[in-house]
Amino acid sequence: VAGLSNVRHDFDIPLKYGVDQCIGDTIGPGGLFKALRTLPAWIEILTDVEHLAPQALVMNYTNPMSLTVLTGLRVSSLPIVGLCHSIQSTSRVLAKYLDIPYDQLDWRAAGINHMAWFTRLERDGEDQYPRLRQRIQDPVIYEQDPIRFEIMLHMGAFCTESSGHISEYMAYFRKRPDLLKLYTRPAYRGESGYYANNWPTWRRQNDERIQSYLSGAKEYQMRRSEEYASYIIEAIETNHPAVINGNVMNTGLIDNLPQNGIVEVACLIDRKGIQPTHFGSLPTHLAMIPQQHMAFHDLVATAVIEKDREAAVHALMVDPLTTAVCSLAEIRQMFDEMVVAEQKDLPEFLLN
Repeated sequence: VAGLSNVRHDFDIPLKYGVDQCIGDTIGPGGLFKALRTLPAWIEILTDVEHLAPQALVMNYTNPMSLTVLTGLRVSSLPIVGLCHSIQSTSRVLAKYLDIPYDQLDWRAAGINHMAWFTRLERDGEDQYPRLRQRIQDPVIYEQDPIRFEIMLHMGAFCTESSGHISEYMAYFRKRPDLLKLYTRPAYRGESGYYANNWPTWRRQNDERIQSYLSGAKEYQMRRSEEYASYIIEAIETNHPAVINGNVMNTGLIDNLPQNGIVEVACLIDRKGIQPTHFGSLPTHLAMIPQQHMAFHDLVATAVIEKDREAAVHALMVDPLTTAVCSLAEIRQMFDEMVVAEQKDLPEFLLN
């Protein structure tokens, strides 16, 4: 909601306080304020769906993914699943980095959206992580994904989402100019303000492309992508099972992440609908940062549903990147400044 008119505020104001974002649409100050603008409208949409199609399965593609799904499941009885492409696309990227056929790569991943961990990466039963660590000694490979490779080298597992986006989920890469220079690269590899600087252009180009299809000036080429929605519909309607990685409520699925928060796990789909599978526990150090983000998710959903301004402020106080560079007083001051800048598009409870 009102993204084009606020994308500069979402980036520029936090930057004044030292919070340097690459994407800023899912977590951090930018993600928080996108959620505060968007989630009230999402609740209205779900109310309409309950009246018009009470048996519907709701498939969400909108960011902030975890916040959208969590808020929806708290206010609605509708079945809701969050769909992203980060796990399946990253698995293909890993096959490319390893230079092996994709159908020979056996992997398992789970966590939260944009921070799921590949805890198994094998070929014919052989662990591929030693080989991947060897291959990134080649600068040509390393430079394609420097931050995710650094995370893998030090934490032992490869993470979903781009180097630039994942750099915002952690406190290690964007809190000092020297770290930004060392680890970040252009575009989705970590460029400062990449989303804010380019999204208006991308939006215009996409609108022009859609108009060209509608007018007949350009022929639309039908092809199936790796996005999950069509596979889900097919599996439910035909009862031919499919497996996806979905964002669902953690009802004992990942043992050491907060229950009743949103996790991303493998799900079986057939005519019975979305059936999440039990993953078990993540290694303790890999669960640590997702736990922090799930506290952020809980506070933001609480803020919107209960109209609790302080919960929104507190959410920013647990964000890893924000807390790496700001004091508590600075976080509150930044929050207040963003509210003033975006007030025409924010719910009234934030303006008092």
